[in-house]
Amino acid sequence: MDGGDEGVVVAPIGDESMCSNGGAVDDPRRPPASSGKAAAGGGEQMDLEAYVALYTGRTRVSRLLFVAERCGNEGMQLEALRMAHDEIKKGEDSHLYREVIAKTGGRLGPLYALDQTWVDMVDRRAEARKEKLENELNSYKTNLIKESIRMGFNDLANFFYAHGQLGDAFKNYVRTRDYCTSSKHISQMCLNVILVSIELGQFMHVSNYVSKAEQTPEQLDPITHSKLRCAAGLAYLETKKYKLAARKFLDTGPELGNNYTDVIAQQDVATYGGLCSLASFDRPELKNKVIDNINFRNFLELVPEVRELINDFYASRYASCLEYLENLKPNLLLDIHLHDHVETLYTNIRHKAIIQYTHPFISVDLHTMAGAFKTSVAGLEKELEVLITDDKIQARIDSHNKILYARHADQRNATFQRVLQTGVEYERDVRAMLMRTNLIKQESILRAAKKL
Repeated sequence: MDGGDEGVVVAPIGDESMCSNGGAVDDPRRPPASSGKAAAGGGEQMDLEAYVALYTGRTRVSRLLFVAERCGNEGMQLEALRMAHDEIKKGEDSHLYREVIAKTGGRLGPLYALDQTWVDMVDRRAEARKEKLENELNSYKTNLIKESIRMGFNDLANFFYAHGQLGDAFKNYVRTRDYCTSSKHISQMCLNVILVSIELGQFMHVSNYVSKAEQTPEQLDPITHSKLRCAAGLAYLETKKYKLAARKFLDTGPELGNNYTDVIAQQDVATYGGLCSLASFDRPELKNKVIDNINFRNFLELVPEVRELINDFYASRYASCLEYLENLKPNLLLDIHLHDHVETLYTNIRHKAIIQYTHPFISVDLHTMAGAFKTSVAGLEKELEVLITDDKIQARIDSHNKILYARHADQRNATFQRVLQTGVEYERDVRAMLMRTNLIKQESILRAAKKL
């Protein structure tokens, strides 16, 4: 290795054309990174109406309240609270309604003050409905009709769920299990329990009931199968098992469509699956399981930014890839499932990009590399030090000349060392055999002497 070699020396990989900054030659047909609609980092605020339109049910309210809590922008916070207020009044959860009114603190004007008349009406109606459902269930239990009892528990669970009593809803959905008479009933029971468990944040229950649903004797229909893949992916994401999460999201079929919007949107499948794949897959896996995955490509088409950053990462266009990531980051931090994992995923993706960048080179100019990764030379050195210490990059840093030198193994010397080691092991084995033979011989002589 030439210690005075300045700049970058390229070792070609396959048929990919590499340029001096470690990236593939830009394709003029590709849109610029700044064209992404989610470029909140550039000052564009999240379109809340478009965002919540992707969801239905309680998750729409939950996501609005999460945005209001985390956005750090009073205008967006009030807009999220206003939309949550309007959504809640379409339902019957008076407790959640009171919470939202308390959070607005009168900042939305008199139209969004506490409507006590509505609250009293909902509570009275809820009490009457609950009493009716409990009486019907007791009647079904008396008649010992399994299907009626199952439906009774299910109706009571639906009532509790609609009124925000998730603990009671969970218990009643679980109780329907003893009265299920078909595989379809079991899978529906599992999906109901999974829905409530996700909202409660009980992802251990999510994993357990995904497994129960998959063990039903009859084959699941494609929509149910896709729902279970998404639920399992969320459970793995929550436990930071990103590779397993990526596989589940990648296995989700296009049949999902808009059939699971009370939990997850198709755009979320693309985003979660794409980022987890980038953070955990190696280069061949990324090509085979993500880029060439026809089913997942349908999801990626809904989120062009994620599609482009995956293609940029694989094509070694790191500057563009990192720009897409930075543009997506503000909105990802407002995602109810992904927010806790953004920093970890981004760090893993960046480290993998640095490793991929350095792999084909004998030496790399740190100034050029720092420009490709939009960082300072000092900052890049620290990142490289961590990766070298963790044995993820086989290299050494020339801090004076600001050059990274690859530490390639001496194949000739390694071969000689292996031959010598083989000789030593052979000699040891032969000595051990001779000693064993002598021991056996001596023992037989002693036995013969004893017999005499």
